[in-house]
Amino acid sequence: MKIFILLTLSVMLSKCSPSGDTVNPTPTPVPPVVTNEMDFWLTKGNQSVTLQKQTSILAFGTAYNNYSNIEVDDSKTFQTIDGFGYTLTGGSTQVINQLNAKKRQELLKELFGANDNSIAISYLRISIGASDLNATLFTYNDLPSGQTDVNLDNFSLAPDKNDLIPMLKEIVAINPNIKIMATPWSPPVWMKDNNGFVGGSLKPEYYGVYAQYFVKYIQTMKAEGITIDAITPQNEPLHPGNNPSMLMIALHQADFIKNHLGPAFKAANLTTKIVAYDHNCNKPEYPIAVLNDPAANPYVDGSAFHLYEGDISALSTVHNAFPNKNIYFTEQYTSSTGTFDGDLKWHVKNIIIGSMRNWSKTALEWNLANNAFFGPNTPGGCTTCKGALTINSSDSFTRNVGYYIIAHASKFVPAGSVRIASNHSGNLNNVAFKTPSGKKVLIVENDGNTSEIFNIKYNGNWVTTSLEAGSVGTYIW
Repeated sequence: MKIFILLTLSVMLSKCSPSGDTVNPTPTPVPPVVTNEMDFWLTKGNQSVTLQKQTSILAFGTAYNNYSNIEVDDSKTFQTIDGFGYTLTGGSTQVINQLNAKKRQELLKELFGANDNSIAISYLRISIGASDLNATLFTYNDLPSGQTDVNLDNFSLAPDKNDLIPMLKEIVAINPNIKIMATPWSPPVWMKDNNGFVGGSLKPEYYGVYAQYFVKYIQTMKAEGITIDAITPQNEPLHPGNNPSMLMIALHQADFIKNHLGPAFKAANLTTKIVAYDHNCNKPEYPIAVLNDPAANPYVDGSAFHLYEGDISALSTVHNAFPNKNIYFTEQYTSSTGTFDGDLKWHVKNIIIGSMRNWSKTALEWNLANNAFFGPNTPGGCTTCKGALTINSSDSFTRNVGYYIIAHASKFVPAGSVRIASNHSGNLNNVAFKTPSGKKVLIVENDGNTSEIFNIKYNGNWVTTSLEAGSVGTYIW
């Protein structure tokens, strides 16, 4: 009993100070506040989340786990990026102009602005004359049948003065640094051996005149305040069945460039780039043949590609043959019969990640906008090409899958960014960049059928995150 009393007294005394005051127990340590070190924007294939910034905290650490790693290494650099965007077809401008003035201006700022609510498109492709997604067929030198105009006295941008050119001026005002590539679907038909918009070839006697047509176009657009950064001599030169279109084999394109277009640009002191090919990945031998021509090669900046046939690795095939020449990915359409989840996966995997990992300076989807009937288009032109936007009425538009495919890159990877190294990790297709401000950007697509947890590793530390099957994430730090 005495022992118990003494122990109890001892405990009581230990809780008191000499003055008899109670002593507080040692406080529980407060864990350090974890701050977010990586932003994460997400789109899910089921459309429950579309380009939304996530609120979860992502912080770098070194706690070991067994998850797979995507390691980003900015000490290894590749190509400099010119931009991400679309083809601004005549049909696109026509339907966007059907929006009321307020809605239209809001849309243009969302597409081309640099604020938090914009997707910051940095590159556009336009047609020289009509494409198959114009409502009507035209060039800038159309004449009555049987007439010619070798001095191009009748050259005029008038067919594009109502829609395309005014919209381009507005876009340039919003983003003065936007780059523009221009491409003809057909020359004036009086220059062609079939005197028609569909198919045919450029007559050799008009090679020099057609070169001056390009010069006049670039100079006249410049006078309108629109700088053409690059041209290709012919859209899809091996597809003469479109309306409009023209066949231009590699031998003829090399001849046109070396003996006419290149010298004409040089004589006019034009700095506009000449980019060869502009067709599918199944024929890398075409741009290689043009670049193999020793007289054409000095005039050619690089090669452009689409992916309706072939494999995206063809871009590296051409790059490896001519590593000093640039690569551009310039067109891929989403179909009216496609699904959001299927197109999101395939296009981000191949067009965004695939083209960038194979040396492209650009990744462009096809048509920016159309109406609810996938128009307008020329007779025989594409009737299933779905725009990134559908214009529904004067105050309503829908953002389609093509919008999100490009936005996951364009919003976060500005022109002047450099691709940096990142390893391929199972189903997690990815590509990494360093922006001019020094930020790192990683785009990841989960191509598998299950959700995956993984690490993003950088400079010996890592962030652990996850992506559902078919989802796309852009990570910025």
